[in-house]
Parts: sequence; structure tokens; C-alpha cells
Amino acid sequence: MAITRRHFCGLTACSFVAGLGGGCSVNPATGSRDLILVGPGEEKEIGLREHPKILAQFGGVYNDPAAAGYVAGIGGKLAATTETPALGFTFTLLDSPIVNAFALPGGFVYISRGLMALAGDEAELAGVLGHEIGHVVARHSAQRQSKALLAQLGVGLLGAVAGGESSQLAGSVAGLYLRSYSRDQELEADMLGIRYLRRAGYDVNAMASFLERLRANSQLEARIAGRSANDVDKFDITATHPRTVDRVQRAISVSGASRNGTRDRGTYLRTIDGMVFGDGPEQGYTLGRRFAHPKLRFEFFAPEGFKLQNRPDQVVATSSREKAGMFFNAEPKPFRGKMTTYLSSVWARGVALNQAEAIRINGLNAATGWVRARDGRAVYRLVAIRFDSRHIFRFVFVASPEVMRRLAESFQRTTYSFKRLSPAQVAALRPRRLKIVNVMPSDTVAGLSSRMAFEGFRKERFMTLNGIQAESRIEGREKLKIVVRSKR
Repeated sequence: MAITRRHFCGLTACSFVAGLGGGCSVNPATGSRDLILVGPGEEKEIGLREHPKILAQFGGVYNDPAAAGYVAGIGGKLAATTETPALGFTFTLLDSPIVNAFALPGGFVYISRGLMALAGDEAELAGVLGHEIGHVVARHSAQRQSKALLAQLGVGLLGAVAGGESSQLAGSVAGLYLRSYSRDQELEADMLGIRYLRRAGYDVNAMASFLERLRANSQLEARIAGRSANDVDKFDITATHPRTVDRVQRAISVSGASRNGTRDRGTYLRTIDGMVFGDGPEQGYTLGRRFAHPKLRFEFFAPEGFKLQNRPDQVVATSSREKAGMFFNAEPKPFRGKMTTYLSSVWARGVALNQAEAIRINGLNAATGWVRARDGRAVYRLVAIRFDSRHIFRFVFVASPEVMRRLAESFQRTTYSFKRLSPAQVAALRPRRLKIVNVMPSDTVAGLSSRMAFEGFRKERFMTLNGIQAESRIEGREKLKIVVRSKR
């Protein structure tokens, strides 16, 4: 076989890695020669180090041992069929309403309760877990990390050997590391996931059917938030897993896997019956324009005409009509000085802050000021509020200068709506929960969706949650999911 420039560079890279203590080993699952600088032991250490950070960022472990054990049991069943069963997988159900799933090096696999609420049966959940297991077994994270290390350590040597391609190679290697999983990696994870589904006895078509649900849910969430259907939320699973139904179906076809495995809808629905749906007490609740946090004991109201969205890192309210936004978050570190000092010397340090002044908001010390963007096209109104000795909460209102003048009073009303919650108000805040209902012959989509505990999009939410395509089609469904307001 003739050695082309591509083969020559690959052999050189393997030699370079070997010199650093790594190498190009054959992956027992994929059969490919992987360029890996990170050993399995180091991958496990990375996972152990990052695991607490993931829990902190995504709401911690969902407090339902039965549901968490159910997820771990399915994951363990799939992991036992892999080529590396001794790796030692850890499966975690996160207390997050966002539909998400991901994996860390070393076998740490996560799914959110939001994803579990969307899935229709055990096989669909297994398909998600199998896909994430596939990423771990294929060592995709280690590949990305190794490429990043090469970009930092080896590009000079590789460029000297390969000739005048060093800058091009550096850019491509660094770019691969910074992106989400590539299409090839997603396909490889799908192929492995299908393999493990088949070995565990599940219907492999569940991987494609869940992706249908996921696509419908992403489109609905974008519509509710006033975004384009193709505008993917960065926290959504579709942002890091660029997959399509047709590619998954092709992967199933290529794998030759049987579609006659189990689905087990009954056990699955019994497990999720009563699960918290959407925002929970740890995240705070969006109630129309109102945001209320029972754990931190505060509330505020978004400006009129703005759509409110609760994200893991901040609360966002936007107006597509006005092309304006509001962002609310917390200062990560305590600060003991004056609020005007915090505003000018900490939060807005290094920028031209205008008209900084101390204010009082419902008995709380605060400060405000504004900043003009360098190009003059936007104005940022900053408001910082000292809630207690540990917490400073912050509003940012952003709009064009003209819109800012027009909405100044509305933004001010939002600022002064921020206040502490009384014990009675905290007690009145209750999460939504999934409820599994028996379908009666007289039931209709309109009738069942009217029981959904939402102010808008009830029918659309109901149909998406249950994977219903046509409004009149619920025949043959013995049980369906609705969302109700919890009594406790």
C-alpha cells in the first residue's frame, strides 16, 4: 500500500504521541486506531473531578430513589453488553427541567428529568443512554482532549514534518476540540448505541422514535419562547448532538439490528408518574410574567409583552417586537462594600458607567447606572440589589437608545417588583408534576389537554409530551401523560 501524505502525517502523529507516553491504540468497540494522549485512568480522574461541578450546575440529583435506580438499572444493563464492561459506569438522573443528556470521560452518564418526562417508554430512554454510552466507549471526549493537547504541544513538530501545512493543521485540530460532537462521532455513537440496545433486547427503532419526539419538543419550545423553530437553545440536547431522524434510521438499517425487541411502556409510565415537570423549587418558577424562587424567597415580574424563560445560568425575558431583553442572575461572590462601589468597581469595572446612584428597592440596598455600547446601537441599564450578606442579584436591561427611552418606565416597574416572599407566599408555590391518566372512550385531545396546568399552548404541549401527531388520534392509547399542579 502506498503511503500518502495523509497516512504519513497519521504515522508521524502516532510516533509523536508515543514519545509523550500515549499512542494510537485500536478501540475494541469501533475497530479504529485512536490518537489518544489521555489514558483510561486519567479519564476516570477527569470524570470524578468534574462530577460535582455537573451536579452543581444542573440542579443536583433528582430526589426520587426509585426513578434514579430505574435509570441506573437500565444503564447498567446496557453497559454490561459493551466491549468495556469493566470500565465502571455511573448513571445520574439530574434535577433539571431542560431536555438534556451527556457523558463525561470515565463512564459518567447524565440524563435530566426533563428528558425522562419526554420519553415515551423504557426503550426510548435506553436509546438515549445507549447513545451516551457509545460516546464513552468510543472515547470521543478523550479524542477531543488529545487533539487539543496536540494543538498546544505538537503542532510545531507536525508542521515541520508535513511541510507548509502547520498553520492549517493547527486551526483544524483546535477547531475539532472546540466544537460539539461531529456528525461522524454522532453516527458512531448511534451505531454503538444500536448495538447495545439490540444486545440488551430493546427495540432499536426507539432511538429514532425518541428523536422524533425531541425534534417536535425543540420546535415547540422555540415557538413558545418566540424564537425560530431552527433556533436551538444552547442548553438543549440538540445543541451538542447534531442528529437527524433520517441519519439515525440509516444507522439502524446499516446495523441490521432487529426491531422486534421490547419497549415496556407500562413500567416506564409508572416510574415517571408524579415526577416534577418543568421548573422545581431548586430552580424557581416562571408563572406567566412572574418569576418566584421559593428556596431563595424572592420574586419579580418581567416587563409587559416580554416572554420569560428560566435557564440554568440566568432568567431571561425578551420582546421580539421591541427587540429588547432583560437578564437576571446572581453575583457569584459575596461583596461587603457599598452597592455603588460594587457596581462601578466590580460588575462594571473597566467600562464607562454613567449616572451611578444608590437606590432602595422594597427595603433593600441597591445601585443602578447605564452603559452605552461602543457602537452606540445599544444601551445597558444595570441594577444590582443586595438581598442579604451572601447574595447580590442583578438585572440587565438592554435595548436600542430609542427603545430604552420608551421602555424606561416598564423596566423601572420590573426593578421595583423585586421583593422578598413571605412564608405564606413560599408555601403557596408548588411545582407541576406528571400525572399518568387512563384514557376513557369519550376522551379527546381537546378534553385531556384542557387539564394541562399551563396558561398557553396546552394542546400543543399535551400532543408533544405524548408523541401525538394528529389531534384526533388517541385510539389505542390506554394511558397518557398530563401535567398538573402539585398539591404539595
